[in-house]
Amino acid sequence: MSPQTKAVISVPMTPAGIQPVAVLTRRRIIVAALNIVTYLFLLAWLAQILGAQGWSGIDVALFACFAIAAPWSVLGVWNALIGLWLLHGRKNARALVAPFAQEGDKQTPLTTRTAIVMTVRNEDPARAYARLETVMRTLGETGEGNAFSYFILSDTDADEVGVQEEAFFAGLKARYPSLAVRFFYRRRTSNEGYKAGNLRDFCNRWGQDYDFMLPLDADSLMSGDTIVRMVRMGQAFPKLGILQSLVVGAPATSGFARVFQFGMRHGMRPYTMGSAWWAGDCGPFWGHNALVRIAPFRDHCDLPLLPGKPPLGGQILSHDQVEAVLMRRAGFECRVLPEESGSYEDNPPTLLEFTRRDLRWCQGNMQYWALIGMKGLKPMSRFQLLWAIMMFIGVPAFTAIIALGALKPLDGEDMARFPAGSALGFYGLFLAMYLAPKLVGFLDIALTPHALKRYGGALPFAGGALFELCFSFLLGAATTLRTALFMMGLLFGHSVIWSGQARDAHALSYTTAARGLWPQMAFGLFLYATALVLAPAVILWSLPLTLGYVLAIPFAVATSAPGFGRFLARTGLCAIPEDLAPPPILTQLNATVGPADDHLQRKLETA
Repeated sequence: MSPQTKAVISVPMTPAGIQPVAVLTRRRIIVAALNIVTYLFLLAWLAQILGAQGWSGIDVALFACFAIAAPWSVLGVWNALIGLWLLHGRKNARALVAPFAQEGDKQTPLTTRTAIVMTVRNEDPARAYARLETVMRTLGETGEGNAFSYFILSDTDADEVGVQEEAFFAGLKARYPSLAVRFFYRRRTSNEGYKAGNLRDFCNRWGQDYDFMLPLDADSLMSGDTIVRMVRMGQAFPKLGILQSLVVGAPATSGFARVFQFGMRHGMRPYTMGSAWWAGDCGPFWGHNALVRIAPFRDHCDLPLLPGKPPLGGQILSHDQVEAVLMRRAGFECRVLPEESGSYEDNPPTLLEFTRRDLRWCQGNMQYWALIGMKGLKPMSRFQLLWAIMMFIGVPAFTAIIALGALKPLDGEDMARFPAGSALGFYGLFLAMYLAPKLVGFLDIALTPHALKRYGGALPFAGGALFELCFSFLLGAATTLRTALFMMGLLFGHSVIWSGQARDAHALSYTTAARGLWPQMAFGLFLYATALVLAPAVILWSLPLTLGYVLAIPFAVATSAPGFGRFLARTGLCAIPEDLAPPPILTQLNATVGPADDHLQRKLETA
């Protein structure tokens, strides 16, 4: 054996042999240094502004809140910029970030068995079964359909919905009699653990018959080609435990969902590429549209029961990130495939549905405090849990900054000596950081050859980007206050109800919107009244961050209106490529899905 061969063999690799450990360590040190330096620079700048005339109590509170809120934005900036550098500054970004992906491009026959698992709970069966049937059809077209079986795992506790689920399942088996032995439906009578418990029950009952499972939510959709590619990657690397696809929003008739997913898509693409570059083998798991190796998941990813009572104790609600860190602790890699490749989901159709989903995530992520100290976790895994917490912990701090800013004139400082120019520059930089992932995503499209054509051209794309940026400021104000209030409620035992979601477009009345959003309007009016008395000039420059409070109710109603969705579709504003040239899987879905059940939709909306 030559010295060169010995050197190669002695290089420590990640568990699946995908990358040298030293490469990821070096990248993580670089990212940590960039974030720490940026964070300290921002704190020093803010300290110079606030301490120009000495420190008041309001100054100290503002500084502390910014110190809590800033890390999430700082890392978002660097993830996006690193992603942009990879996409446009390196020749083969995928090879640097996801070297395992090349195995999916080979025409390797599938020798493993995979269960396509759709979990449902009080969902509209028509839309869920249409998506599963479309996945099944496209898998059949790959020529590898025999390697897959299909499961509907129901946690439905509404009998009316359960009867419909059984009827749709019977219809599915009747339409495909030759495949009936590979269709399964199971409705649990007890819902311990919610979705995580549902998947645990599947693994215990059927897991020994399959190598992989691919969990789908009721709104998930994946093309057969994408699934087969992911299974080939899993086959090639036996220590690859979880492979998460990059999920993008599917075309929507809801105007709210259409605008939201336009921005989300561009914010996620460079961000995910950048984060995957340094997260590597400790990647994320989003709970759906991912390939999961069943044996280690069953043996090592059982969720602990948290001490104490709900909402922060008991069963873990946001299970996916916990399962990812447990999988990594067991010696298996968790990776993300950071490219748009036929993996879709539906986004919430209204502002109220969006906030309902956000609050579920918030409560689940706050439970991670009890898990950061778990024995045996990798340092990156602990950071992963901490970062999931920081996603929400900065929200009340950010909200407090806005309230304290309105009260700043009360601290008795001489406003003529206040460093207004420096403060304005800091404020502008903060807004740019807030928008950075989306701005970088828009730039990515502009720099990618022929990408603008997929969006209908440069002018429609620019119009959509500008419209979405305005939308995002209004959305941010409307949602952050509700999350902040909810987090305070968690301390007093308030909790969300885990039930079905209304996923189809529907209009909100002013009464319904006001019932959920009146605190935002009240908070906005308080801010403006305070500023009008103390410092009227504050009102104008604060509009990007505060206008959404007073407009929350009409914003929710307007963006849910059917006419708004039709206007966007007619003008092409905020269109995504799939709107203009639908891929085959979306064409098949549109041909499969039946009319929405309006009665069931109303029940889900008011649940």
